[in-house]
Amino acid sequence: MTQLLLCGAAIVTLSMGIRHGFGLWLQPVTQSQGWSRETFAFAIAIQNLAWGVSGIFAGMLADRFGAFKVIVGGALLYALGLAGMATATTPLVFTATAGVLIGMAQAGTTYAVIYGVIGRNISAEKRSWAMGIAAAAGSFGQFLMVPTESFLISSLGWKEALMVLGLASLMMVPLAWGLREPGLAGGGTIRREQTILQALKEAFKYPSFQLLMAGYFVCGFQVVFIAVHMPSYLKDKGLSPEVAGYALALIGLFNIFGTYAAGVMGQRLQKKNILAFIYLARALAISLFLLAPLTPVSVYVFSSVMGLLWLSTVPVTNAAVAQIFGVAHLSMLSGFVFFSHQIGSFMGVWLGGYLYDRTGSYDVVWYIAIALGVLAALVNLPIQEKAIIRRPVAQAA
Repeated sequence: MTQLLLCGAAIVTLSMGIRHGFGLWLQPVTQSQGWSRETFAFAIAIQNLAWGVSGIFAGMLADRFGAFKVIVGGALLYALGLAGMATATTPLVFTATAGVLIGMAQAGTTYAVIYGVIGRNISAEKRSWAMGIAAAAGSFGQFLMVPTESFLISSLGWKEALMVLGLASLMMVPLAWGLREPGLAGGGTIRREQTILQALKEAFKYPSFQLLMAGYFVCGFQVVFIAVHMPSYLKDKGLSPEVAGYALALIGLFNIFGTYAAGVMGQRLQKKNILAFIYLARALAISLFLLAPLTPVSVYVFSSVMGLLWLSTVPVTNAAVAQIFGVAHLSMLSGFVFFSHQIGSFMGVWLGGYLYDRTGSYDVVWYIAIALGVLAALVNLPIQEKAIIRRPVAQAA
């Protein structure tokens, strides 16, 4: 179990750490290339959408053949996408590399695949805790990588910084060796009660699965809008770029504690109540941030509070899916829930750029994020977390 958690955590640290810093490239790229903010935002929005769509198929492959090959493929796509992002000269190529390739790479190197391994190899009594460990690793990646990326941009230039990150992403290849599942290498030897189609039909007809997807949509909208657009929002308000870098790093630092705590609480409390609290607390935190005078101190306080709530939905949501439906198709079902998250991410990051270019302000998107937080808190309350009891398949006489 130790090897699995260490390797899985390290992969998530790299993959999530790199992508959390993409907001730092918004102004350098747009100013250097003469593009609008919407152009950059659209590419990152496509990235999130590609991540969501690819995550479904990455989950299916990982459930069937194990995570090792999926992670290796994702790491190679990550390196190729980052290199393409650095050398792109047109918005189309930039979207194809920063958007499609990196989105596919993230699908194979982040939560759906890693959580599938955890779910299959760690007992239910420790599953939520273990998922909290993996989510905390993603948060540590943000804390570690965002300042590193800021340093690389300022010292090397934005193109060269992307090339360095491309090389760093290849470190996920040897780490994937620690997540091999010999029992799945030949096409799967785990006994499954359902086919893929049966599992999907069961999940999508179950109201609680739909409610989990709705809440996760809001999670994606909020966190990706803030991650990508807050550095520019702060700079527009007259604060230095260093404040934005520290703010994103604080989100990552406090998210280490938030995600771990959420994973621990998920073993003891009803997961739906944890999720409702997180979404409502986010709405309140954003409201107070907009009402308070904008200073470096207020930014750091907001970032710390949001960090506690940032990815704390991830272990709880995935543990709820495992608890309701079991682990045989966990990566695939988590991929579908995450697809909803990524549709929200697409809307959050794209609307941020679109409405800014047309109104000169991010205010409307902040207000939408608050309203969605309240809505997500409400839709999580009716969720039923009990495991589905399936009728045994009739045996021939």
